[in-house]
Amino acid sequence: MTIDIMKNRTATQALTVGIDVGGTSIRASVVDSGGEVLDSVRSPTPQSASALEDALDRTVRELADRHEVAGVGLAVAGFITPDRTTVRFAPHLPWVETPVGRDLSDRLGLPVVLEHDANAAALAEHRFGAAAGGQNVVMLAIGTGIGAALLHDGVLYRGSHGVAPELGHIQVVQDGRHCACGKRGCWERYCSGTALVDTAIELLAADPSHSTVLAREVTADPGSLTGRKIAAAAQDGDPLALHTMEEFAQWLGVGLALVGDVYDPDLVVIAGGVAGSAALYLDDAREHYSTLATGAGHRPLARIRGTQLGESAGLIGAAELARAAVAL
Repeated sequence: MTIDIMKNRTATQALTVGIDVGGTSIRASVVDSGGEVLDSVRSPTPQSASALEDALDRTVRELADRHEVAGVGLAVAGFITPDRTTVRFAPHLPWVETPVGRDLSDRLGLPVVLEHDANAAALAEHRFGAAAGGQNVVMLAIGTGIGAALLHDGVLYRGSHGVAPELGHIQVVQDGRHCACGKRGCWERYCSGTALVDTAIELLAADPSHSTVLAREVTADPGSLTGRKIAAAAQDGDPLALHTMEEFAQWLGVGLALVGDVYDPDLVVIAGGVAGSAALYLDDAREHYSTLATGAGHRPLARIRGTQLGESAGLIGAAELARAAVAL
């Protein structure tokens, strides 16, 4: 059974569904032409390709039962083909060379477009949020890993094969932590929601005398620890959590200095799940960046802003791309 496309709006005004397909959760929303989120659902990300596609099907149908929608956009943490129909590879998802857009479109009877999650977030922030007015903008979507996007005069730079810029997998520590991409020491293994967990566990192992609330929780059940729990504990002043956030800020500054040296942007926007805790780390990260950037003190540095659209940036951008596809 297909889903009826709404008849009483123009294509550019149509409601569309944007879905942020992350390694941990699926977040889907109905979005209007002004970038406003009207309705949302959230569920865990299944571990198999078939289960994930079934979950996306159910998610869209749940929202379509309550709203007349004209298309679907997926913001995916992975490599997307230039025609935006196929996932080539996704370190935190079960898709490899999978025509997700075509398959889901066939199931739903709706246009479905794919986009790298950071690209989608960058487009949304440029149109509706923190990147408005930026000339050369780098978007960092920090969640389960690090997604990245580069906008030049509002136009996405994708590279020759559609996978640029993959900044989360720049090596910052030789022979460092294992990464899902197959390498070791990638930036996202030290600066992401999952990296927060690893850092907290390593800090506790190095000094078991920690007797904070967070330390006791980690000792009792290490598997229960999440980046959100660490951020919440840091907000409450937990010393172990604060130390963990300090390490995160340092690694963010290290990566920002590399990004600044390569791209020389005028603006960097921090988005993704970790962006909601920016007050805990962003000022320290700016300071590290300003110290580590080549020629520090003798060159203009990028402004660094937190997202205005929050965790919804990627799905808002995906919904906007779906709306553009419907209008073609």
